[in-house]
Amino acid sequence: MVERLTVSTGALETADVVLTLAPHHPAAHGVLRLAMTVDDEHVVTADPLVGYMHRGAEKLFEARDYRQILVLANRHDWLSAFGSELGVVLAVERMLGIEVPERAVWIRTLLAELNRVLSHLMFLAGATASLEPGTPAAEAIAAREAVQGLMEEVSGGRMHFMFNQVGGLKDNLPAGWTDRASVAVAGVRATAAAHLRPMLSEAAFQAARGVAVLSAVDARAYGVSGPIARASGLDLDLRRDDPYLGYAHMPAAVMRVVTRSEGDALARYECLLEQIDVSLDMAVHCLGVLADLPDGPVNVRLPNVVRTPHGETYAWTENPLGINGYYLVSRGDRTPWRLKLRSASFNNVQALAAALPGTHLRDLTTALASFFYVVGDLDK
Repeated sequence: MVERLTVSTGALETADVVLTLAPHHPAAHGVLRLAMTVDDEHVVTADPLVGYMHRGAEKLFEARDYRQILVLANRHDWLSAFGSELGVVLAVERMLGIEVPERAVWIRTLLAELNRVLSHLMFLAGATASLEPGTPAAEAIAAREAVQGLMEEVSGGRMHFMFNQVGGLKDNLPAGWTDRASVAVAGVRATAAAHLRPMLSEAAFQAARGVAVLSAVDARAYGVSGPIARASGLDLDLRRDDPYLGYAHMPAAVMRVVTRSEGDALARYECLLEQIDVSLDMAVHCLGVLADLPDGPVNVRLPNVVRTPHGETYAWTENPLGINGYYLVSRGDRTPWRLKLRSASFNNVQALAAALPGTHLRDLTTALASFFYVVGDLDK
């Protein structure tokens, strides 16, 4: 949809073109509307408008018990189902004062990093298919499928894993799974080195240099986090800065934070690709720890009805797209009195208002793709 705003300058009247990108059909997986003022094929202002597929998950939490809410929790960012459900169980376990078995801690850490690889590869595969179609895109999908198979085998779910539960994990790892995981991790690393890393030097990706620059000041002001913030120079990663799970015991050589200073689309892709290497290193470390741990339980036995004490707590995790926060308020019942989600995509997309002005219309697709958002994460 195109509107015209007429501005009188005295002797001459000019008209700014207001270009509305989307909203798409409601049957699509998500809807984001972008209202832009355009002048001479360049974006002057951009206003991201969300809320078109709001599902009211936070209100539904209040009518589900602490086991049932995980069904809702892992669906707002469907590319990071494991990470999303993990943040909720960490908040509930903190309220209950539960310490899960050490084996569950390291399995959770391992699966969180594999899920991070899944998310990053999906965004890289999509960008590769549109900017540099051919072998790199196919290789990225194949590498992702190898990791997807691991997650499916261990959880029984392909997309919504439901493997976390309050007090630990649903089950232990299948026999021989860690060996298959080691092979898959090595395969993804080889694919990244042979196909994905060289593609960033190709002309199609180099054209993303200088596109949709987000400064560190603007990233901080909008509460941006994750790879988008780190591409703008913000050295922030909760896995290092406020560690949870096994991250508190990761060696410094493994626990490294990838940053860039340019803040453009290319820098965001570079951060995403290099973070895959970091996650693979963490996965290898977790596999080594699990190999040395004796067999044992992966969950704590809980009563049939779980009730949290009266009070409140806040848990946050470093999800693939950035910081997810979970503010839990309890009145001593078996359901949350309030569970507020702080999703990474919501803040990250708001920063489009600062990053898009000056962008040429031909680069708009590249700019939007480099912000790595999931619409369900906006309209939770």
